[in-house]
Amino acid sequence: MPPESLRCKECRTEYPLDARYVCEQCFGPLEVAYASRADADPDSLKRRIQAGPYSLWRYSDFLPVAPPKQALQAGFTPLLRADRLAEQLGLGELWIKNDAANPTHSFKDRVVSIALARARELGFQTIACASTGNLANAVAAHAAAVGLESYVFIPHDLEEQKILATGIYGTNLVAVRGNYDDVNRLCTELSAEHEWAFVNINMRPYYAEGSKTLAFEIAEQLNFELPDRIVAPIASGSLFTKIARGFDEWIEAGLLSGQTPVFNGAQADGCSPVATAFRDGQDFCRPVKPNTIAKSLAIGNPADGPYAVELANRSGGGVDSVTDDEIKAGIRLLAETTGIFTETAGGVTTATLAKLAARGDIDPEERVVIVITGEGLKTLDAVRGTFEAHEIEPKFSAFEDSVLSGAAA
Repeated sequence: MPPESLRCKECRTEYPLDARYVCEQCFGPLEVAYASRADADPDSLKRRIQAGPYSLWRYSDFLPVAPPKQALQAGFTPLLRADRLAEQLGLGELWIKNDAANPTHSFKDRVVSIALARARELGFQTIACASTGNLANAVAAHAAAVGLESYVFIPHDLEEQKILATGIYGTNLVAVRGNYDDVNRLCTELSAEHEWAFVNINMRPYYAEGSKTLAFEIAEQLNFELPDRIVAPIASGSLFTKIARGFDEWIEAGLLSGQTPVFNGAQADGCSPVATAFRDGQDFCRPVKPNTIAKSLAIGNPADGPYAVELANRSGGGVDSVTDDEIKAGIRLLAETTGIFTETAGGVTTATLAKLAARGDIDPEERVVIVITGEGLKTLDAVRGTFEAHEIEPKFSAFEDSVLSGAAA
């Protein structure tokens, strides 16, 4: 079903489907509005989905742009049963949605796919973004794949691995002396002066729609059934809330039966405005200055924070935060029990899952899905010093005496 308009999430004023992101009446955020799907034929929709490409474009009936002829193919990442992790945490049915399997190894390939496709439809020749790292990788790669110029703005102290994995695509890489919120303010000013498609500013309504495809894939991979609970990281809050919207759209279309799953959000203690608002019973988020190893979640003034709090309350879930030490332990726990090496954001999510399990918040009969949004090779410094390697002479006796005897001790 094609989109009808852009609509303000606050006052419901509608606008054309062009490059804009804020309401002129109340300054609320805009999102893509579609016609009601209540009268859709679920069987026809399901057949079209299952006959579609093995990418997020199989869900084009629920997206605001037609599939492009040339693009990196994002989406349709693995949903993996995590029995060993579940057993260790005392849980029942646990699944991992591993979005590190995308082209640039994070979920940002989804949102960039949609934003870039719409930008090209609108005639833009230059793509840009403000990024904490993963988005920088994705924008640079996707722009290179279709031959568009790109500008990527990042905090100056970003992880080296993410900087290298961005610059290699030939983008215009700009390191700004400041944190992400400083970078975002600069890019907002630039978007008013340059005819560029900033994927997470003037293209944000389309960009955000890409996150819905995580919900579509999870449901399809569960044989068109809903999970009971989703545990996902929160940075701006867009991913968290759009996954819920994806489930709701499929419920409305008759593809799923039931109600919105319980949603638990995960933040780092060093940047937890949403978790703090939830804990304090507030419907707004006080901006904070980030100080955490989870740089991909380090957004101190989250645009969709209030909506994330509302979703957590409405679904019967919550928003928790974890320390940097717990993040490192979460990375290792996931790796040792599943073979998945995640970046710091995934450590936040896994550590939050462990906290929920320890508190007894999750019923053993629940079907739980945790969303892993990025690859561990992007944040290698976070795991430095968390394990030891045996260094020995090239002798049988050295191995027996130093390694095996230590393991048996």
